[in-house]
Amino acid sequence: MIRMRTVMLFIIVLFELIFGFSNAQLQVGFYNEVCPEAESIVTGFVRDAANSNSKIPAIMLRLHFHDCFVEGCDGSILIDIGQDSERLAFGHQGVQGYDVVENAKAKLESVCPGVVSCADIVTMAARDGVAFSGGPSFQVETGRKDGLVSNINLADRMPDVKDSIQLLKQKFIEKGLNDKDLVVLSAAHTIGTTACFFMEDRLYNFANTGGPDPRINPSFLPELTHTCPKNGDIMVRLPIDHGSGETFDNQILQNIRSGFAVLESDAKLMDDPTTKGIVDSYFGALNPVTFEEDFVNSMVRMGRIGTKDDSNGNIRRVCKAFN
Repeated sequence: MIRMRTVMLFIIVLFELIFGFSNAQLQVGFYNEVCPEAESIVTGFVRDAANSNSKIPAIMLRLHFHDCFVEGCDGSILIDIGQDSERLAFGHQGVQGYDVVENAKAKLESVCPGVVSCADIVTMAARDGVAFSGGPSFQVETGRKDGLVSNINLADRMPDVKDSIQLLKQKFIEKGLNDKDLVVLSAAHTIGTTACFFMEDRLYNFANTGGPDPRINPSFLPELTHTCPKNGDIMVRLPIDHGSGETFDNQILQNIRSGFAVLESDAKLMDDPTTKGIVDSYFGALNPVTFEEDFVNSMVRMGRIGTKDDSNGNIRRVCKAFN
């Protein structure tokens, strides 16, 4: 029995070493004693930004996802050191929200200098974005340190809209996440927009066929091609969740089931029996699974990816620059 427990402990430690899944220093309420106003200050800045720009909730949620999926949830995406900065990676195109984080950080430095990490601000802001768009209010673990590395070449494994479902699943596994996490975190597309740039091939040359993706519901195709005409303005934006683009709900999953997915990667969730089964589970007639509960759990799990401590991180004075 002792030998078996030793083997199991070795496997768990090895898993964390391989996937960078670390949460030893994280806890809910980490700043309660050392900076009691930290969370309310971040919430205030996100609220003010959202009042001025209704897209802010989705922007902050996306920023958190993109940060966590490179070097871990360590604020590496915030660094701005020129052409080698991670934030300039192809996979981060259109990511915004940096100013909200910097403004919150400046206020926190005036109240609690050297205490609150930029990585935690990003995490808290994403949580607030979900709540301000009608989603669940939930607590997040804090206590991250800011990373010491930011390099454009490290973002090569960001999930991409053109990835196969097998590759998407693999990329999530590499981060210590599972198929359910893939489904519910993809459903974060319930809020936010995308550019026609990401729709061109899907609408006009899917898989080099010279035609549209056959997954698109025929009744939905004319609307997409009207918004994103061939050879049109690729910077025009459209809601990712058809009919519910600024409200956090499970409509995105219903859209995926019925061929109304805007993004190709979302539609591909129906290509795999496991991910399709997870999508369908949220619409079961008997005891349907609660999407919001699963989403919160996956957000917390994602927030543990590759977190830094005193051995490999610090607290930045300014989020866009190393100390």
